[in-house]
Amino acid sequence: MMHTASEVLATLHWDFGKGIPIGGYTLRFYQIFFALGFVTGYRLMLGFFKKEGVPQDWLDRLLTYMVIATIIGARLGHVFFYQWDYYKLHPDEILKVWEGGLASHGAAIAIVIALIWFSRQVSKRSPLWILDRVVITVALAGCFIRVGNWFNSEIYGKPGNSAIETVYLDLPRQDLLRYWDESIDRVAFVPLEGTAERDGLKHPRYTLELTYTEKMSREAASLEFADQARFLSSRAEEDRQLVFPDQAELQFAEGAPLKASIEVWGIPRHPTQLIEAFGYLVIFFLLWYLYERTSAGSRQGLLFGLFLVTVFGYRYAVEFLKVVQVEAEKDMAINLGQSLSIPLVAIGLFFVIRALRSPAVSYPPVQNPAE
Repeated sequence: MMHTASEVLATLHWDFGKGIPIGGYTLRFYQIFFALGFVTGYRLMLGFFKKEGVPQDWLDRLLTYMVIATIIGARLGHVFFYQWDYYKLHPDEILKVWEGGLASHGAAIAIVIALIWFSRQVSKRSPLWILDRVVITVALAGCFIRVGNWFNSEIYGKPGNSAIETVYLDLPRQDLLRYWDESIDRVAFVPLEGTAERDGLKHPRYTLELTYTEKMSREAASLEFADQARFLSSRAEEDRQLVFPDQAELQFAEGAPLKASIEVWGIPRHPTQLIEAFGYLVIFFLLWYLYERTSAGSRQGLLFGLFLVTVFGYRYAVEFLKVVQVEAEKDMAINLGQSLSIPLVAIGLFFVIRALRSPAVSYPPVQNPAE
């Protein structure tokens, strides 16, 4: 349902870049939240292990398995599930994780394999014992990672005036600075009062301010801006973030360096990353409560199954709000994320039913942590 402007609780203007400059390096927000997911997960697992009399040495080895599995699995999941047509022609780019492209379904598969290996090599217990505990931390890590995606202006939603919406202003800024870096020195967006309506969508209004390099004249800037506006307006629907009103004109300020401004309209989008993050946070608290306050931890596979059902069932629903991630999804009734979620939900239901029908299992504390 399309919301009117009065029903919009908050419009989030994401306009702060993708990271924090430190010397000649940019610490990306995504990296920060990715690391937070592992740090908080480690602390939680440490508490679980102490409660059950399990040596910390197990946890240190578990963390190594988890980090390696998450990175490799998420990357290969993206490569093979989403963009194999591209990467089979550019195999040298598969290892370029820093350029983006991670898939949670690939990470989930790799983590399960890693935990089975951990169970055989380290704990000598059923893989379901460690899976039931790790998924609690993974749900929280998923929350952090999706917040990082929001900061990164990626995996966002379709245009819409939802109760909380986001306008991703940093994306057109980076486009302008990337393609016209020899003529544009600075790009700024200043919010204006009110909204502009077009095709049933209410657009937040901004003044786009451009500061040019010394070599630009007004005439050259005017001609170049026409190309810039055409370029940003011609982006595919899933990549377009600005509307240039027909009646708006470029206005130049007196003085040097040359500065110009024009009214533009932002395209509000569903903040699907934050919607997912909130859902994963709720799932984390649910699983944590069941582990701490009930006997669910002794029902082998119950928490693992609930994790698969809730996380990927929720993911399936949120995908309806997202833009397509790859070209191949455009003609699909349901996208790749949804197709991959269905079997994981089915597997989760199997483990939930199996756990409820099976007797509880408990393990004694490890008597000799040094072994």
